[in-house]
Amino acid sequence: MATDPLTLEDADTPRDAARSSDRASNPASNPEAVVVRFAGDSGDGMQLTGGQFTLSTALAGNDLATFPDFPAEIRAPQGTLFGVSAFQINFGSTAIETAGDAPDVLVAMNPAALKTNLAALKPGGLIIADTGEFTKRNLEKAKYTVNPLEDGGLDKWQVLAFDISAQTVEAVKPFGLGNKDALRCKNMWTLGLALWMFDRPRGPIHDWLNAKFKTRPELAAANIAALDAGHAYGETAELAGPLRQVHVDAVASAPGLYRTITGAEAVSLGLVAGAQLAHLPMFFGGYPITPASSILHHLARLKEFGVTTFQAEDEIAAICASIGASYAGSLGVTSSSGPGIALKTEAMGLAIMTELPLVIVNSQRGGPSTGLPTKTEQSDLYQAVYGRNGDAPLPVIAARSPGDAFDCAIEACRIAVEYMTPVMLLTDGYIANAAEPWQVPDPASYTAFPATFLEQKNDGDNLLPYKRDGKGARPWIRPGTPGLMHRIGGIEKAVDTGHIDYSPSNHQAMTDARKAKIDGIAVPDQDVCLGETRGTLAVVGWGSTFGPIHQAVRRARARGMDVSHVHVRHIWPLPANLGDLLRGFDNVLVPEMNTGQFKTVLRDQYLVDARPLTKTSGQPFQIAELEAAIAKYFDGIAGNEGGEVDANLQQLPTPESGHDDGSLRPQFKSPQSEYDA
Repeated sequence: MATDPLTLEDADTPRDAARSSDRASNPASNPEAVVVRFAGDSGDGMQLTGGQFTLSTALAGNDLATFPDFPAEIRAPQGTLFGVSAFQINFGSTAIETAGDAPDVLVAMNPAALKTNLAALKPGGLIIADTGEFTKRNLEKAKYTVNPLEDGGLDKWQVLAFDISAQTVEAVKPFGLGNKDALRCKNMWTLGLALWMFDRPRGPIHDWLNAKFKTRPELAAANIAALDAGHAYGETAELAGPLRQVHVDAVASAPGLYRTITGAEAVSLGLVAGAQLAHLPMFFGGYPITPASSILHHLARLKEFGVTTFQAEDEIAAICASIGASYAGSLGVTSSSGPGIALKTEAMGLAIMTELPLVIVNSQRGGPSTGLPTKTEQSDLYQAVYGRNGDAPLPVIAARSPGDAFDCAIEACRIAVEYMTPVMLLTDGYIANAAEPWQVPDPASYTAFPATFLEQKNDGDNLLPYKRDGKGARPWIRPGTPGLMHRIGGIEKAVDTGHIDYSPSNHQAMTDARKAKIDGIAVPDQDVCLGETRGTLAVVGWGSTFGPIHQAVRRARARGMDVSHVHVRHIWPLPANLGDLLRGFDNVLVPEMNTGQFKTVLRDQYLVDARPLTKTSGQPFQIAELEAAIAKYFDGIAGNEGGEVDANLQQLPTPESGHDDGSLRPQFKSPQSEYDA
């Protein structure tokens, strides 16, 4: 009989074999963490189900991390493999920093959802399947020749298969809905079952449904009935079969006000906070693009904070309008993803040439071209650091988590205003869509950086619009200020005066001045997130790889390995002490979701032998992948008796099927079995 998966600790917490064994033999014990994945057709409401389960989990006091994973098609053909939408949540009574490696529970609403997600489920995990959708036609769409619920192929997992569709139709029958509308309540029925499984209250979901359907009370009542029916089914099904009710204790947290927040929400709030700290109104010029559109949506609801939002006709118009707003005395902000950032490139050069403050948010996604619109990647780092014509440097900052995006947005605003420069803030699809609990900070804990505008001539009777201060920044002049009219545009400016000047000596001087300004930006020294400041191996990350790297390094250190975690926020300019810090380690490993871009930057800047660990599958790193890479390094050190370390760590290939089968591919031997023992 398979082990009850909910008695084991999740992959996000350090494992202790004796404790795990004890939990496995004692089903009554409460797990420290659980991973649940909801999966179904893109019209089944899996993202909504996951979002509401996240809300209930946050209200229960658990720490959590989520991973929404949905198709690029607006509405893929129903029941097909490429139309599957999934939402994964990892929650527990300990610190949670990733959405988890392998789910403990998979809720599969149709055969396609089962097929695309089954390989990720840990051995002994629980499958909850809707038999009402396992029809001959749906099985054919999912490329099944036989029904997997009946052929014994699921024997290594626990299976709870029943007709959720019929249960839902029966539950909402009193409300007179047609069959199609009744089946739309399936996600609420499933949510009710999940709420029962993990001892969650239904009251907040009732309130949300009543608010959502306040103009259609019959729909609110039907969805509430479906939710309650799913919850009641859990009580009945517990009497026999694999279903168990599990309680996950609240996490110990510092006192304060908490809320769940996505990366897009955090960026939006951080931009507003940054503009407030600069004492400036904010203008946001945007154009819809996945996954950056959410920032425009959130900011459009914050007009009371002096925010003006403008949806332009294209990406170029959006950034040019934002530059115009900065010229007029507002904090200009624009946002996009890789393809849109490419279109904005010429205008970025204009902002660099005119030396105006501007914040550019890049929510990275898989590329090139349209690429993988709804999947995550970190492949725009070269574009951010180097991707403009001419020598056109600008600061680049990378957020490491949804909550961290708030502080990074404020930092981007500060640098833009204090140094009169455009700044790029990097997030990615994972950060933008994922959610985590966030302690709302005290506004008084932030230091204001009020913008200053030149009000009178700064050289006797002369105006020098490009005369620089101690930071290398030129003065900011509002148009219409008496006596301070000056020439603006993209042609090379003369030193101090800002007049057009093509001369070789002037271009050399201005190129050097713009570069020196960016190079001289004061950024905090780089710290070590976990471990020592010198040693055998430093795992260096940036952006959303923070969670899996941190957990993998923590586990490796628990096994006695001399490894540290360094995570870089300021990508350009780099922290002043970073070179010396990296040279204090014998080996440097750089995991990133691209083909090795930050590794190349580190090699170029510091001549350190940084080694890449790359992944471009559209999915985040798993903890086990990074843990195996660290172990491979130390195996190589032992095998070479201190000699050259085997660097065959470059890439994690994607299976030919296009779906991550949960295993570690040729370079790695999966340690998963020891965790599930």
